[in-house]
Amino acid sequence: MSLSGRSPGRPPVELDRILSAAVALVDDDGVDALTMRGLAKRLGSGTATLYRHFDSRDDLVAQVVDSVMGEAVTLSESAEGDSWQVALSVSAREMFAVLRRHPNIAPLMLERIPAGRNAVRLRERCLARLLHAGFEPPQAVRAWSSLARFVLGFGVQSSRPGGVDQRPDVWSTLDPEDFPASSAVDAEETVSLDDEFAFGLQLFVSGLDTHARTWGIGN
Repeated sequence: MSLSGRSPGRPPVELDRILSAAVALVDDDGVDALTMRGLAKRLGSGTATLYRHFDSRDDLVAQVVDSVMGEAVTLSESAEGDSWQVALSVSAREMFAVLRRHPNIAPLMLERIPAGRNAVRLRERCLARLLHAGFEPPQAVRAWSSLARFVLGFGVQSSRPGGVDQRPDVWSTLDPEDFPASSAVDAEETVSLDDEFAFGLQLFVSGLDTHARTWGIGN
């Protein structure tokens, strides 16, 4: 009890601890669980503590997403000094790896374009590598935006309930006479999401490389 006769407020909670708890909450219980009340309960605190750090749930979501993006920024730093092809490939793989570790985060990234400090750092690093290689600004920003959306699309697939590698039963029931092409590739439908991502990323980078060479751009 304070000298004024009123109970003191709850002690402040550090931002890093709040964000770690928020990421864990989304990992464990999904996107809908990320509310001010739900997060406060997980922290054993009150919502007033959270409003000292966040103006709204939208602000909370933005900072949670950027906290996760920080993992990709740290890992992708190893690609500095490599060719733009390697730099983009490493950044994409690390972003996807982060979304695989936190599959429920990807849907939050659909609510708004990530624009926190870590997201901007990752974008800056890739754009700088493209511009240094000789890409014109319109080419560089389109290449980065397309790559980011490619990764996010696969990341959202990771969040699908029931697993990401499930094969629809209907494929094996198709009549080969009516659907000869689908029947011919039926056995290949078991390819994992990770393998599909790696294949798609290779196509993306090699295709961009082909276009870059027609624009007079090398490594």
